[in-house]
Amino acid sequence: MSEAVLRGMSARTMAAGQEVLAGRRRGLRAVLPFVGPAVIASVAYIDPGNFATNIQAGAAYGTTLLWVVVVANAIAMLFQSLSAKLGIATGNSLASECRNRLPRPVTLGMWAISEVAAMATDLAEFLGGGIGLSLLLHVPLLVGLAITGVATYAMLLLGNRGFRPLELLIGGFVGLISLCYVAELAIAPPDWGAVARDAVLPRLPDSASVALAVGMIGATVMPHVIYLHSALMQGRMPAADDTARRRVLSFSNREVIGALGLAGIVNMAMLAMAARAFHSGHPDVAEIETAYHTLGPLLGPAAASVFLLSLLASGFSSSVVGTLAGQSIMQDFVHWRIPLWLRRAVTMLPAFAVVALGLNATNALVMSQIVLSLALPVPMLALVWLTGRRDVMGSLVNRRTTQAAAIVCTVLVLGLNAILLAQTAGVPIPGLG
Repeated sequence: MSEAVLRGMSARTMAAGQEVLAGRRRGLRAVLPFVGPAVIASVAYIDPGNFATNIQAGAAYGTTLLWVVVVANAIAMLFQSLSAKLGIATGNSLASECRNRLPRPVTLGMWAISEVAAMATDLAEFLGGGIGLSLLLHVPLLVGLAITGVATYAMLLLGNRGFRPLELLIGGFVGLISLCYVAELAIAPPDWGAVARDAVLPRLPDSASVALAVGMIGATVMPHVIYLHSALMQGRMPAADDTARRRVLSFSNREVIGALGLAGIVNMAMLAMAARAFHSGHPDVAEIETAYHTLGPLLGPAAASVFLLSLLASGFSSSVVGTLAGQSIMQDFVHWRIPLWLRRAVTMLPAFAVVALGLNATNALVMSQIVLSLALPVPMLALVWLTGRRDVMGSLVNRRTTQAAAIVCTVLVLGLNAILLAQTAGVPIPGLG
């Protein structure tokens, strides 16, 4: 496909969106031009970090921790919608607004934490793609990582051809992952009664489940895409006045609910599949490679093949999104620009180090998700503060109920992090033996 055709996709999407805002396009055709940013963000919610934490949770605890997926997904929907709203209201990204309104030392501290989170994100996503290729091609993991790096860099180059080609590519990956888990549930139906009960009944059976729950939240509510979503809204669909901005926000909120709702269902399916396949006879399954090799004998080769296909799609697409987010965070916090190939090369290094040192790749994935959860309150607090200010948001400022919900979610994440840190320090937590 020629460069002119690829660039034309974005121009046609923007023109169609302006037709909608002017009231000349209705129905499904009015929705499609606004679909894209939340789909890109949703990839981070079904990345290889989710595979790792959901496999461990399902194998060790059955469906008991499903409620964590539900809560994390609700938090994700709220904060992705707030991030998009900030971008629509201000025309700036979250990182840019922080840089413009906070003291320089605070901004630099936020950037440093965000870079650590971006590297932890890329570690998980890059390892996931490498593991998938290693299993598929029967090559060493280092070779799988190298192929993943080249493939994802080629995909990233689509971003130079406008926003629409990359949105369509990522949307295709999201659809593929979703279809894979529909197939997995057909192959191995879970106990639907237990799924319904555990999705709404909060329980943390023991101290080990706390670290896993925090890791699951870190794998689901991702700091880098909270930053990225606001950046994706910049200039994508220009709105001339408050009425137009409210219409863009309405379409954005619908997309967030649809895209992240689908990601939440896929996450629940991951955990339910792991519970069905491993909990009764193989509760010690804790690695992606072991899960793949165990699925074949237990549920047949089709289940293992579908699992591998979904892992590859997840690793490739989320690695692309992670690199985009890291690039945006650096540019908007400190106004540094580095070539995309250099960013890709630098963010590959932690994954190569994990493999070269002989560390357990899946454990590294889970630990990276805990790091993400510990970094998560930084963008959450900034977003709550900014979207609650009328001088920043104008007429799109948060309503009291929205602001209260955002504060409660932030406090919940802070509370779980505090429990994890206390537990790590050896402080006994009542009720968690």
